[in-house]
Amino acid sequence: MKYPERKWTIYVIHHSHTDIGYTERQEKIEQFHIDFIHQALSILASIESGERKDWAGFKWTCETFWAVERFWEQASEETREQFVRAVQSGAIGLSANYLNMTELIDGSLLRNMIAKSIRFAESHDIKVDSAMTADINGYSWGFAQELADAGVEHLLSCVHPHHGMFPLWKKQTPFWWETPKGNRLLVWNGDHYNLGNDFGFAPKATHSYVILDEFPNETNRENHWEVLEKRVFRYLSQLEAEKFPYSFVPVAVSGLMTDNAPPNAGIIPLLQEWNEKHGDLVELKMVTLSEFFTIFKPHADSIPVYKGDWPDWWSDGVASTAISTQVFRQAKRTLRLVKQLDPEHQVNSPDKIEEIEYQLIQYAEHTWGHSHSVSEPWNPHVQSLRVRKDAYAANASRLTSVALDRILRHRGEAELYPDRPFTYKVINPTAEPVEDVAFLHIDYWECPVFKHGMEVVEIETGSVVPHQIKAISRGWQIIIQVKLNAGEEQSYMLRPAVIESHITTINADLIGSDGVRDVVPFHPIDNPEKIRISEHKISTPYVHISWKAGEGITSWIDLTTGIDLLQESEHAPFTPVYEVTPVQNEAEIMSVRRGMGRNRKGFNVQRSVGRLVRIKTGEQGEMYGTIELQYEVAGMSYYSVFVTAYANMPRVDVAVRLHKDSVWSPENVYVSLPFRASEDEDEQLWLEKAGCMIRPGEDQLPGTCIDFYCIQEGLAFVSPQAGLALATPDAPLIQLGSIEHQARHLHQQSAKGKEPGHLYAWVLNNFWETNFQATVGGFYEFRYLLQWGNDLADANAAIGRCHQMNNGIVAFRTSSK
Repeated sequence: MKYPERKWTIYVIHHSHTDIGYTERQEKIEQFHIDFIHQALSILASIESGERKDWAGFKWTCETFWAVERFWEQASEETREQFVRAVQSGAIGLSANYLNMTELIDGSLLRNMIAKSIRFAESHDIKVDSAMTADINGYSWGFAQELADAGVEHLLSCVHPHHGMFPLWKKQTPFWWETPKGNRLLVWNGDHYNLGNDFGFAPKATHSYVILDEFPNETNRENHWEVLEKRVFRYLSQLEAEKFPYSFVPVAVSGLMTDNAPPNAGIIPLLQEWNEKHGDLVELKMVTLSEFFTIFKPHADSIPVYKGDWPDWWSDGVASTAISTQVFRQAKRTLRLVKQLDPEHQVNSPDKIEEIEYQLIQYAEHTWGHSHSVSEPWNPHVQSLRVRKDAYAANASRLTSVALDRILRHRGEAELYPDRPFTYKVINPTAEPVEDVAFLHIDYWECPVFKHGMEVVEIETGSVVPHQIKAISRGWQIIIQVKLNAGEEQSYMLRPAVIESHITTINADLIGSDGVRDVVPFHPIDNPEKIRISEHKISTPYVHISWKAGEGITSWIDLTTGIDLLQESEHAPFTPVYEVTPVQNEAEIMSVRRGMGRNRKGFNVQRSVGRLVRIKTGEQGEMYGTIELQYEVAGMSYYSVFVTAYANMPRVDVAVRLHKDSVWSPENVYVSLPFRASEDEDEQLWLEKAGCMIRPGEDQLPGTCIDFYCIQEGLAFVSPQAGLALATPDAPLIQLGSIEHQARHLHQQSAKGKEPGHLYAWVLNNFWETNFQATVGGFYEFRYLLQWGNDLADANAAIGRCHQMNNGIVAFRTSSK
C-alpha cells in the first residue's frame, strides 16, 4: 500500500444534499430535512448527557437554509432554543445558500433568498459567513455579488461533473472570486459531495461513484477497512503527485448513500478508530462549513483571483419543461410589475409577496423530476412529482395574477357589468420613458357596437389616435402606440364611428382581381401604405425582410442604415433545427443518454433542418403587418413563424409556433438567431444573467462552459454606432457553440464559443437520463422581440429595452371617463 509522504488532515463536512423531488415527493423531502435537524439535535443531546460519549466531535452542516426555515416553522420553542445553542456552539453549521438553484431566478430573488439566512442569523446573534452548494455545476456572476453584498465571505462548491464540468481545470482548488463590483469571495472549488462515501467514512453507506477501482459497488461490505485505507491513501498520494500545495483538504459525506440523507452518528466512531490507527499519517476531523474556512483563510493570501461568470451546465433542464418554464418567467415578470405598481405594499402585504417568491424559488430549484422520470415515465409516482414541480410555476402565476388584479382594482379597474363604458387607463410602471404598443380589450358580445368602425380617443386632449384591431379568442384587441414618461398614466376611450371600408380601383393598381400582389411597384402611388407585404417580403419604413422558398429568411435590412442585420450562418433566422439520437430499444433509454456527456447528443445524432414551404399573408393595417412562414421539419407536424413588423418603430415581433411529436429518444430543438447590430468588427454580444450582465467567452471563469447559457430577459448586440436588443420572454436557454457532436472546448481553450452565426435559442430537450421529462411532445409558442437603432448603442440601454418589450405597457378597462 502506498502512503502519502506528508502529514495530512481531512476535514469532513457532514451534510445532506438537498434535492427536492428527486428521490421522493417534494413534501416528503421537506419532512425528511425537518427530521434530519431533529436527529442531529438528538445526537448532540446524547453526547451532552454522556449517554454517547463515543459520538463526541459530531457536527452537522445544514447545506441549505431552506431546511432550517422549514424546521423552524414547526419546531417548539424549546427545540428552537436547542437549535440556536447548537449553532452558537459550533456543533451545527449554517449555509447562506437557500437552495441549490438553476439560473432561472433573477437578481431580486437571489438577494431575497440569501437575506433569509442573514436575517435569521442576526436575530440570534449568529454570523453566517459561508455558503455551500452541492451537485449544481455553476452560478451566475450575480450570485457572487449578492453573497458579497449580504456580507457572506466564503463559498464551498461541490460540483457533480455529470454532463458538466468543474472550472479552473481541476477540483479541490481555492480561488478568490472577484464580483462585478470588485468585491472578493473566497471560494473552495471542491470535489463531489459524496466523496466521503466513496472513501468509506459512513458505515454501511460506502459507494463507488467518483472513485472507480477494483472494489465492487457495495453499500454494506465486509472489507470496509481495506477499501477505506486504500482509497484515502491513494487519493492523498495523488494530490501530492499533482503538487497540491496544502496538507489538508475538505471532503463532504452523507449519512446514507442517497441524496436527502440523514445524519449518521456512526461516522464519528469510525473517524476515531482511523485516528487511533493512522492519525500519525492522516487525521480525520469533522468540521462545519464556517470552521473549515476559518482554518483555511490564513493560507489564502497567495491564491489566484478570477472574475467573471460561472455558467451552470445544469440550467439546460429549463428546456425539458418548456411550458412550465414559460409560465414561471411570466409570473416572475408579473411579480416585478406588482412591486413597481405597489412599492409600499399598500395593496399586497409583504407576506403575500414572500409566498409568491417561495413558489418561484421552488420551481427554479435544480431538480426537474424524479430519478426515474425517463426510465419509467408512466409511473404514477413519477408523474405526481412532475405535476407538483409544474404546480410551483402555476401557483406563482396564479398568485401574481391575483396580486396584480388587486392593484389594478385599487387603481380603478372596472368590474364586469352591463354597459360598461369603453374607457381605459394605460400606465408606464417603469422609472424610464417608454414608447411601445398598448392592447385595449373588448369582449366578443361588445364587438357589434363597433360594426361600422371605431375611433380611439385620448381623453385628456380629445385627439383621435391611430389604431388597429386584431380578432382574438373571445373578443378584440385594439392596438395603439403610446409614448409615456416614467410612471406616467394616460386615459383613452373607444367610440363608434363610421369608417369607410370600400376599395376603389386606381389606374396603376398592381393587385389583380385575384387579390395577389406579385409585381414590383414602379410608382409611389402603387404603395401608399407604410407596410408592404407580398409572398417574398415584408417591409416598413424601418426594415425590409425577404425570404426564399426552402431557404427561409435571407435578408433583414435596416432601412435607416442599409445594413443587413443578419450574420453569415449555416441556418437562416428562426429556422428550426431538430436533432434525435436513435435508441434501439427501451433497455437503452437511459444508457444512451448517459453516454452523451457534455455534447447533449450522441455521435450518431440525426439532424433535420426546416425548409420554408408556404407563405400566408396575415393582417395589414395602420400599426403593423404580419406574415406567416410555414416550415417542414422532422419531429414536428407543424412549425410556423409569425413575423409582425411595426409601421412606426424599428421593431419586429416573432412568434414561433410548433407541434412537437412525442418521442422517447433523446432530442434537441434549436431555433436559429444569427443577428447582429452593425458591420463593426468590435461589436459585442451581451447576455443578461441572474443579477448581472456578461460578454460570453470573455467575462467568465477559466474552464467554464461556452456552449450555452441561461439568460434572463434577453441579449443584445452592441457596437459604438448601434445596438440590437433581442428579448426572449419564453425560452431562456441559448446555444453559442457549434451544435455538431465534437470535443467540447471550455473557456480559455482554442475555441472561444464566438463563431459568427452560431446563436440559437435552445427551446426543447429531453436528453438527461434521470430527471428530465421523457418526452417533450406538445404544442408550444416561443416569442422573440427585436428592436434596433443608435439609441441602443449601450449594453444597459439595449438590455433595458429587452425588459421593456417583455414587460409591455399596463392597460386596463375603467369605469369612469
